Amino acid sequence: MRAVHPPGRPWRGRARRALERHRQDRVRDPAVSGATLWLTGLSGAGKSTIAEALARDLRADGRRVEVLDGDEIRTNLSAGLGFSREDRDTHVQRVAYVARLLARNGVLALVPVIAPYAATRAAVRADHEAAGVPYLEAHVATPVDECARRDVKGLYAAAARGEVTTLTGVGDPYEPPEAPDIRLDTTDQEVGDSVSALRTLLTDKGIR
Repeated sequence: MRAVHPPGRPWRGRARRALERHRQDRVRDPAVSGATLWLTGLSGAGKSTIAEALARDLRADGRRVEVLDGDEIRTNLSAGLGFSREDRDTHVQRVAYVARLLARNGVLALVPVIAPYAATRAAVRADHEAAGVPYLEAHVATPVDECARRDVKGLYAAAARGEVTTLTGVGDPYEPPEAPDIRLDTTDQEVGDSVSALRTLLTDKGIR
């Protein structure tokens, strides 16, 4: 894997402001524990939808939460990276670095990012453990056929036309987690049910 590079200027200012805001909140309530909750799964599985819904739910309870959207980070922090395995790994490492910084400052970092390779995800977990930062992995295990039916971004149709050759789960591999902390399938499960399951997981793991 390549080394993590410092964030670019557009992202750096936002990250610094978020960290300072959450640092001040942590001083007021030092008992609050930060953590990273990584939602892995195929494009269209429901990762971002669940993460945003969970964030709204937790913020309503006064919880400090940040959602690290993969597409937004690719535009800023990972601008210039492609979809080779090396570039995907670098992208995941950068997202994980920001998540660890937030979590260390008492923030719950929700990360709806595909992270297709098992070894990369294992490295992210190990880095969190080495830093003493709680880390949870949720596999949003919606089948590829259902993801293709939804095709929110038009990627599966583009892959079928041969316009996209690196779509995870179609042209590029996706290695499902063997032992995630929780597994969700949004084929029939409502978003609210997924949110409830994740809130229960956080409570069971002592993350508040």
